[in-house]
Amino acid sequence: MKILVTLALGLAALPSLAAEYAGFLPGKSQVDFVSTQMNVPVNGRFGKFDGQIRFDPAKPAEGQARLEVVLASIETGLDEANAEVAGADWFDVAKHPKAIFESTAVESLGNQMFRIQGKLTIRGTTQPVTTEARFTEQGGAGIFAGSFKMNRKDFGVGQGIWGDTSVVANEVEIRYQLAAPAH
Repeated sequence: MKILVTLALGLAALPSLAAEYAGFLPGKSQVDFVSTQMNVPVNGRFGKFDGQIRFDPAKPAEGQARLEVVLASIETGLDEANAEVAGADWFDVAKHPKAIFESTAVESLGNQMFRIQGKLTIRGTTQPVTTEARFTEQGGAGIFAGSFKMNRKDFGVGQGIWGDTSVVANEVEIRYQLAAPAH
């Protein structure tokens, strides 16, 4: 009897494992960052972004993602800081309104963890990025949650007096939760 119960529970779990996910759910997604100013962590987020995710947990290598972040939607907690980082020395949103991430490879690491490689473009400069993300299924959506570190100066972010990394650190951590509906 115990074997039948175990088998029934295992079969009940199969539909969720076989689900494919496509599209993007901004309301269930977020893009945050942590930078360091004068050795103090500063948390912020981007309020507007859109994207496209296509992922089948049974075929992770076929997965694809594209995320476009509206840089003027930055929320640092201070209006003055928001305006400053939108300016020419930082993101230069007048010329480069979006940061764009495009995946190039997805690899299963086991235990619902995936390594995602891609290209990140900020201020017209493209650099390779690798991140590890946990995939979960929540309420009919596939959720990727992870983080990666990047060097802002690799993208020309923080020029002029802001190029001094003793005031604002070069390294920035990007944290994300990205969701796509099940199909």
